[in-house]
Amino acid sequence: MAGSGGEARYSRQLYVLGGGARRLPGAAVLVSGLRGTGAQVAAALVLSGTGRVVLHDRGAACAADLSHQFLLGQSDVGQNRAEASCRVLAELNPGVVVEAYTGELLEAFLASFQVVVLTESPLEEQLRIGDFCHARGICFIVADAKGLAGQLFCDFGEHFVIDDPAEGDPVCATVQHISQGNPGVVTCVGTEDGHGHLFCDGDLVTFSGVEGMTELNGREPVPVHVLDAFRLEIGDTSSFSPYRSRGLVSEVRRPQECSYEPLCQALEEPKIQVASPEELPRSRSLHIAFRALHAFRRDQGRLPRPRVLEDAEQMLELARSLGTQQGLLDEDIVRAFASVSAGDLCPVAAVVGALAAQEVLKAITRKFLPLDQWLYFDALECLELAGAAQLTEVDCAPRGSRYDGQIAVFGANFQEHLGRQKYLVVGAGAIGCELLKNFAMMGLAAGPDGELIVTDMDAVALSNLHRQFLYRSADISEPKSVVAAKAVRRMNPDVRVTAQQNQVGPATEPLYGDNFFQRLDGVTSALDTLEARAYLESCCLRCRTPLLDSGTEGPRGNVLPMVPHLTKPLEPGGTPRDGTFAPCTLRYFPRTIQHTLQWARDEFEGLFQLPAEHVNRFMADPAFPEQLPAGKALKVLEQETSPGVPFWTGDKSCPHPLTFNPDNDTHLDYILATAHLFAQVHRVPPRRDRKAAQDILRSVVLPPSAPQEALQIPLTEEQEEAQEPTDHRWLTELIQDLAQRRQELVGDEEAQVPLMEPIHFEKDNDIHVDFITAASNLRAENYGIPPTDWLTSKRIAGQIVPAIITTTAAVAGLACLEVYKLVWGCQDLSCYRNSNISLSNCLLLRIPPPPPTTYRYGGQEWSCWDRLEMRAVSADGQAMTVQEVLDWLQRTHGWTVTMLLHGNTVLYNKGDSEETRAQQQAQRLSEILEDAGMPQQQDLELHYVCEEEDAEEDKRPPLLCSLP
Repeated sequence: MAGSGGEARYSRQLYVLGGGARRLPGAAVLVSGLRGTGAQVAAALVLSGTGRVVLHDRGAACAADLSHQFLLGQSDVGQNRAEASCRVLAELNPGVVVEAYTGELLEAFLASFQVVVLTESPLEEQLRIGDFCHARGICFIVADAKGLAGQLFCDFGEHFVIDDPAEGDPVCATVQHISQGNPGVVTCVGTEDGHGHLFCDGDLVTFSGVEGMTELNGREPVPVHVLDAFRLEIGDTSSFSPYRSRGLVSEVRRPQECSYEPLCQALEEPKIQVASPEELPRSRSLHIAFRALHAFRRDQGRLPRPRVLEDAEQMLELARSLGTQQGLLDEDIVRAFASVSAGDLCPVAAVVGALAAQEVLKAITRKFLPLDQWLYFDALECLELAGAAQLTEVDCAPRGSRYDGQIAVFGANFQEHLGRQKYLVVGAGAIGCELLKNFAMMGLAAGPDGELIVTDMDAVALSNLHRQFLYRSADISEPKSVVAAKAVRRMNPDVRVTAQQNQVGPATEPLYGDNFFQRLDGVTSALDTLEARAYLESCCLRCRTPLLDSGTEGPRGNVLPMVPHLTKPLEPGGTPRDGTFAPCTLRYFPRTIQHTLQWARDEFEGLFQLPAEHVNRFMADPAFPEQLPAGKALKVLEQETSPGVPFWTGDKSCPHPLTFNPDNDTHLDYILATAHLFAQVHRVPPRRDRKAAQDILRSVVLPPSAPQEALQIPLTEEQEEAQEPTDHRWLTELIQDLAQRRQELVGDEEAQVPLMEPIHFEKDNDIHVDFITAASNLRAENYGIPPTDWLTSKRIAGQIVPAIITTTAAVAGLACLEVYKLVWGCQDLSCYRNSNISLSNCLLLRIPPPPPTTYRYGGQEWSCWDRLEMRAVSADGQAMTVQEVLDWLQRTHGWTVTMLLHGNTVLYNKGDSEETRAQQQAQRLSEILEDAGMPQQQDLELHYVCEEEDAEEDKRPPLLCSLP
């Protein structure tokens, strides 16, 4: 039946963390240091449902904290950071105990925690607490962000066991055949997209439901050797019975044990995790730089002053004395790091804090491989931007402003430029919330001419609250954009934010047209469908507006910057999650639980939505049945596909009937959910007494199941679509009977519509998921397919993308680092980064985006960003005629146009008659819009074909005409 309240809130997270998430409510975590990084760690843990989170900080909040510590407000300045943060975090999740602690970190206090996280901690304290935690088996994490760089360290003890080290569900495939031999060869059925199995060499597998070679069922896991995309070797099957049919081969994941060194040892002999070997020297230099920073702070009692060469050189000397054991030291990295190490940037804190929080979740849930043992992250490429490299000590000196931490890195003038930005955030979901939080801290659009627009059509739901930081339980059912905008104003009252509740798409082009996009400085995409992301990309490409596209799925995420003239247009990754399967597979040959779940979705629509909609339309319009397609007649059942070949072989499993049993939970779940939904359709109050329903059902006598006569099972979609001639006499009689029944119901009075309540499937409605789960599992039992649980059924049937706060926070932080570059107006491709992150194995890959592709046309090289631009105004001040446009192209580029188009509308065609051409040539561009019933536009995009073009040439720079 339906999941618990916790499942409703955390369902998207449960799909990421699996069963280990059940351990979260019993865990206790200490987060020491409540500046930006600590705030991000603590917020992620509270949102995730960690049972007890204790905040530790002995310092008072200052104005400069407000640029990176999003839990604090202006009224908190002067108060203890932990105590002030505690109040806000306690509101986030009523199921989590949040406490503040301001005393010393003594051993007796530390002993009560399963995980200890230190941020903003001196090295001496890290070593002392690290030794204690290692000896006591307490998972220990250090996370630190300084300027444009971050550091992460994990020590989970000498014998840490990971229950499930991999992402996603275990691999499973349907068996088509198993040979007798040594080794035996398993042939798997291909998937709908043509792909084979997903097993890897050495995977352990078990078998279930195999008929014939039953010796395989229930055996201990055996390793496989992959032969190709569809075949596996499994060892000796020569003595087994011959394979007959059916069966599933399923991956078995074994726990994995890891061993970690204590900080004192790992500091001197660091194991640094990198995405590629080329990154290791850079990370080693950052490892030394952070150690040198601790030494500098111990000696000087402060961090190096921003852009003060003397301090940077002094820290470099310390690094040289420490780095002799770690290979060649990159001194430029140390200098750059030192020059901005006093800075505090919200995006960097977001990335480092999110990574650290994910490691805490690994320690508690024992899901995914923990970091082994060091990770370094930096965005020092920001210092190579034109303008940033020339900043001086005066430019970056503190002003007593909330933005001092950001000014220390980018200077005061840049901060003013940030305030003047005009940005659009499309989507206020998980990524959108994190982007808006960061923008508030950064001061984006917080100046006199700034503007921050957020648009989202959705309302806040319970399942949003575990990862969408700006929302609370009281906000459920309220518009997301409105609530988010209010939260931004609370964080930073100066931000000029506007909330809208519109979809950005073809239907809203009058609102979000070219003029709208052209006046923006940038757009951030926080959308959850590929279609919406692709449309937004097309708008920004046409208007040459910078776009930052972000996406996540479970522990994975990416950020793709699209910069006019500089980068290749985006191609958002992933496969549309439409869940479509061949109709005959769903109806007659299901092989997987995905097939039975899609069948159940179709049943839901066929039982509770379409009939009610049809009745309502019939009551409103008696002629409605005549508009419906005639039903399909059924043909004679064939027992063989060809002479001598049994029909039910290979991937076609013959179903077996089920005997109804009211004491079977799945049977009862199906009856109760179906009855509830039928009651709702007919506007009858449903009953929820499970025991009473069970008592009634025990007295029901059902007729035995019998095969349907005269049934032909189609083998292909073509056979499925073939129809017998319609029995028109039967259809006419049916329509007459319906009309008579309608007359009996309403008489001469006006029909009361809607008479019935159509139900549309909603993935967050428990009764809907109850029906889908029970119906799917019953059909799975028919075909010998292993059933699945309620939560998995909800994910697959609802096409839910697994999501978790740590991934969204990290992705938003990475996106905001690209915003800095856009605000600088950077035109150096090497400074931008495409980012891909995988928190399951703590990997972060950041590489420059590819440049735009080019093509040749008219003897010249063009890129996808190029277009021809003309002011389409005649001498009389009116819009040009088509002939004047043709003349301009001939005069300016020497091209003789044979066809001119606006969209699919032909404006000129040399192949038309002379009279038609004359009419076309005389028409003004403004009249074209009027004739097409389109609103007047300032810019009109035209396309053309010229003489002497290559027959295969399909790329030309579009012509943008500016109308008066």
